[in-house]
Amino acid sequence: MKQVLILSCEHGGNAVPPEYAALFHTQRSVKALAGHRGMDAGALALAEALSSQLKAPLYSATVTRLLVDLNRSVGHRRFFSEFSRFLDQPARDCLIEAHYEPHRRRVTEAISSTVDRGCRVCHIAVHSFAPRLGSRERRADIGLLYDSGRLPEQAFCARWQRNLRTANSSLRLRRNYPYLGKSDGFTTHLRRLFGPRRYIGIELEVNQRLLRHAPSNTARLVAQSLADTLAA
Repeated sequence: MKQVLILSCEHGGNAVPPEYAALFHTQRSVKALAGHRGMDAGALALAEALSSQLKAPLYSATVTRLLVDLNRSVGHRRFFSEFSRFLDQPARDCLIEAHYEPHRRRVTEAISSTVDRGCRVCHIAVHSFAPRLGSRERRADIGLLYDSGRLPEQAFCARWQRNLRTANSSLRLRRNYPYLGKSDGFTTHLRRLFGPRRYIGIELEVNQRLLRHAPSNTARLVAQSLADTLAA
């Protein structure tokens, strides 16, 4: 069965449309917008590099998740942040219609049309994570998130991890870290729509420290190891 790679990046920027600028005028909101809560720093550049090197389509979004989180289910407690959840229902509906639904629809339709051609989709959602959470250091350079109950995803991540380690044995590699791959998220939603024989959904989590200090090398390493994994 032919396997087709599709990339997405749900937290690619911290853009605030002009009509919502008034929500981010306090010192606290400006600080949140500039930090990890505002966006996944370096994730979009990595996703664009992977798309270019692997000739794969990329579906990205740059509106800040502090307005609406494209990686959460509607109704999740972090779907809207404290800066946007107090908006009235029509305003929240506008956020969903303008930013949330179009992105998720584009990715879903791309997967559906590929599956309908008889192919299996390997969907890599590209994210980055902060090196520290509070006072605790995140002890990983790259994390691969998947649903351990879906054997094709488990096997894919095991191969990808081996290929990454072969390429650079000094990397700290972990699976289902710093988050669990079956937690609420876009790939979790897509698994409900597409079976494990037709859809592999992996969240790639890269330490922002790695993306700051060696962005090009990191992109090449991830791209080559992913290509080798897909070829296998």
